[in-house]
Amino acid sequence: MRRGVLLPRRNGRWVSHPICRGKGKVTVRVGNISSRPASATRGRFADLSRRFVSVVVLMASVSALALILHHDYRPAYSGTTDRTEDPAASSSQALPVTDVTPAEDRRYRALSDFVAKRYRVSQDVAYDLVHLAHSTGQQVGLDPLLIIAVIAIESRFNPIAESISGAKGLMQIIPKYHTEKFEEYGGARAVFDPVANIKVGAQILKEYIRITGNLGIALQMYAGALGDGDDQYTAKVISEQQRLKQIVAPASAASRAGLTRTSATATPPAAPLE
Repeated sequence: MRRGVLLPRRNGRWVSHPICRGKGKVTVRVGNISSRPASATRGRFADLSRRFVSVVVLMASVSALALILHHDYRPAYSGTTDRTEDPAASSSQALPVTDVTPAEDRRYRALSDFVAKRYRVSQDVAYDLVHLAHSTGQQVGLDPLLIIAVIAIESRFNPIAESISGAKGLMQIIPKYHTEKFEEYGGARAVFDPVANIKVGAQILKEYIRITGNLGIALQMYAGALGDGDDQYTAKVISEQQRLKQIVAPASAASRAGLTRTSATATPPAAPLE
């Protein structure tokens, strides 16, 4: 190979080019080689930045939604609440627990066993709800079995049930129409609390009975079905109430039999001293 000769380039500079013997001339051009335009690099960086920001926003939204749900719809049962919380702080945090007589216990167990099997709910929770319905019925002057029947027809004992019309909880109450009744329980958000829901629902039904003077019309008003000439809602509730009465009949008979045996075997009063 001979030493290369100088050839002029377009920019006026002289560059040495080698010449290979017997192979002809080989021109070597030197310049900047870029595998990717700068605009493409900037576009890819911007796309990655947008994706990162989208992921961060999504994670923040999910976290905020979780906090809202935890704050607004935390469970009302004492078994699922924080054990460090004072159970006496609010009546909405736990179902009331009071002593019951043996006769009441047999009645509540018969009803809760029926409810648990028919509506596929926890028997322990059903027992507490039956007990609550009886105590509420005594307070407002309603048949406890009527309250239980309304719960069965309205929500099938689902404390977080909600209809498309906005009725919520065990007795399917629309909070915006009864805000004053929920004030003592902490506001309308207590509608999913079983204690508040049953007590407020019983008050509403009692008011409708007082206004109309007729249980059937009051039930249709409670369901918002006054236009139903066949009174289908009333028929369902009354039918369920009668079914519940049949459930407690054996328990009531057993209680009466126990009282009779107790009276028969009681020690007679001592004869007066002469």
